[in-house]
Formats: sequence, structure tokens, C-alpha cells
Amino acid sequence: MELHEAVCGGRFSLYYHPDLFKPGTDSFLLGDFAAPRMGDKVCDLGAGTGLLGLLLFARQSELTVANVELQERSIALAEKSFRESGLIERCSFHHGDLKDRKSLPPAGSMDYVVSNPPYYSPAAGQAPQSDPLRTARTEDSCTLADVANAAKYLLRWGGRFAMVHRAERLTDVLCTLREHGLEPKRLRLAQHKADSAPSIVLVEAVRGGKSGLVTEPTLVLHGADNRETPELQRIYFRQEQEL
Repeated sequence: MELHEAVCGGRFSLYYHPDLFKPGTDSFLLGDFAAPRMGDKVCDLGAGTGLLGLLLFARQSELTVANVELQERSIALAEKSFRESGLIERCSFHHGDLKDRKSLPPAGSMDYVVSNPPYYSPAAGQAPQSDPLRTARTEDSCTLADVANAAKYLLRWGGRFAMVHRAERLTDVLCTLREHGLEPKRLRLAQHKADSAPSIVLVEAVRGGKSGLVTEPTLVLHGADNRETPELQRIYFRQEQEL
């Protein structure tokens, strides 16, 4: 059953299917952390049904966004979401495997690349039973190195790559990015409460950048009362909905 939500304070429409990867907090965190500039050409690797692209447009309207997605149903829903949101003329859609360069936009054509990649290795516990969810959540068909390699291929020299991942894989993330010529320059951790260990890491890297990493203040998602912190409410566009 196809589902629909109004997102970004009601400005845009998102279509998705419960059998596919559902909209999640991680995409909202990355949509806030990523910082493309006015006029940037952006590529979303593993775009799913288009949530991350919508979040980027909500904060910087003067973009063009290329959506690369392996699953045909997801890319069809992404196109529907961008069309209904009035953004279709600023988007392109690439159905295919990001490991296959024929599925990607031209080399060096992007100013900014974003990705919410699969988090788990196939051996890390029980994988989801459905093929679409397994593809989105585990590295069966796409590894961290595959994503970094695609980002390097797409970015111009000095272009930036922003991604979200599990905090316990921070070493893997930083080492993989550097191995692929993407120098980590900005990092932010996120945790459920102030007394919790971080569970999410957000990283921005520069293609061909010099060493030097800035660590931003940790993002706390909920207070001691389990309510969303004001920053998380802003990230979710809750404050705009209340106006």
C-alpha cells in the first residue's frame, strides 16, 4: 500500500511504501547536517523514495539533485514525490547500481554528494527478510567502499561528500573515506539522551582536501523527559508546523 506524508513543515509531499525503506530520523539528521551551497549540483547515492533530496531543497532551494537508486519501485516513488512537490524540473533520476558507472551522472559533475548507505554487514545479526529492506539496510549489494568510490567519481576536485552512519563504525567510515581521496573535514555525533552513548555519526569530507577535522557539538535528540529537544524539533520542521 502506497503511503503519503507532508514533510518539511508541509511544503513538500513524500510517497513511500512500507515494504521499502521507511522515512527515518537518520535522513532528517543528514538533511540538516549537509550544507550544499546555492546553485550546487547534488547527487543522492541510494536516494530511496527521495526524502533526503526534499530535505535539502527545504533548506537550499537553488539546487539541482540527481537521484541514484537501485530499486525501481523506490525511484518511481521519488519521481512522484518531487513532481507533486513542484521540484521535478530540478531533478534527474538514475535507476541502477551505483557500482556501475553507467548508472551514474558524469564523472566530476557534482559539487556535493550525500548518502544514507546500508549500515550493517551481512554477518551482523539477522538481516531483514524482504529483499528491498535487506538491500537498504545491509551491505549485501553495496558496501561503504562502494559508496565512497562512487562519491569520488562524481565529485569535482574540492567537492564535498556528506553521509550518516552508525557511531560504532566511525573508524571504518573515516578510514574508507581517506582511502578513496575524500578527506574527513567535519564530524558530528548524535545520541538519544545527554547520558547516552552516541549512536549516529555524521561526516562531511572534501575530495582532495587537506587533513584537519572539526568536531561539532554533539546532537542530543531527547531530554530527560523523553521529549524531543528544541534542536530535533527544528530538524523535523516541527516548529514550522506549529506556526
